[in-house]
Amino acid sequence: MSVLLIGGGLVGSQIANILVGQGEDLTILDYSPQPDSLADNVDSSKLRVMQGDILNPLDITRALRESNANQIIHTAAYPMLTIGAQENPYGAVQINIMGTVNVLEAARIHGVERVVAVSSGVLAMFWAGGEDNGESGKEEAYPRPTSFYATTKQAVESLAHNYADFCGVDVRLVRYAAIAGPWRGRGGGGPSNVFRDMVETAIRTGETSVAPQSVEWVYSKDAAKGTVLALQANNPKGRVFNVGTGTVTTPEDMADAVKAALPATKVSVSGQKPTGGFAAVPLSMSRSKTEIGYEPSFDMAGAIRDYAEWYKNRKP
Repeated sequence: MSVLLIGGGLVGSQIANILVGQGEDLTILDYSPQPDSLADNVDSSKLRVMQGDILNPLDITRALRESNANQIIHTAAYPMLTIGAQENPYGAVQINIMGTVNVLEAARIHGVERVVAVSSGVLAMFWAGGEDNGESGKEEAYPRPTSFYATTKQAVESLAHNYADFCGVDVRLVRYAAIAGPWRGRGGGGPSNVFRDMVETAIRTGETSVAPQSVEWVYSKDAAKGTVLALQANNPKGRVFNVGTGTVTTPEDMADAVKAALPATKVSVSGQKPTGGFAAVPLSMSRSKTEIGYEPSFDMAGAIRDYAEWYKNRKP
């Protein structure tokens, strides 16, 4: 199997590590490759990295031809996710929607066997409408997203279904909860940066603060595992799979997890609620468990321990 991985960042680097460990032929296409950060998480001598822009269809075609890839994992998104999309809606629409259309169209034209695209758990949170109980002739019959980022992800999911139904492209989607994980490069979203700052401050100073926000987190290694399982699953019934923990972590839960992972740390709950779209209602893991075999490996204390070990041992 030859895989084209679009985006080699926070989660992409962990996907790469799994695929390289499985002996897969892997090529990463990235708009702005970060080789030092990538090398923190995967043996980059065992993969290819190409620079390219998903807004340029010819870059995707070149990557498919040069890699001879028959499967695609598409993780690229507009920087800073919800925050970035609220600040620059046009840029987010271009990359998140049109970039995905370019990937799906390339898959259709070149006969790619399978595509996995990344959606988001924000679709469980940012909704309005639906007051007319689905009566199709009424104005508020159906829910609609209430943030630019959620709108782009709903569009991505709808387009994926359309390409599957009418063009024969086998597209699967993974909806991530808020991502936390080891990554020192650019990318990620508001939640990722909150987690990184919390853990790294605890390691450097012996004390840290926890944001007053209840969040469903997923560790980047689990997000990567769920993505690879979605890629490799044979004939799942569904196309959309939640990849999270199924558990909401309260600020008090987070403080307890920090203390369990880093016992000498002094922890407080303080600050403003972070900007961003992470659901306070847990995502259901039942379909993901049944159809692709996904179960998270890291609870919050385990995620913090793993991140702390990575942070202490990484190369300068």
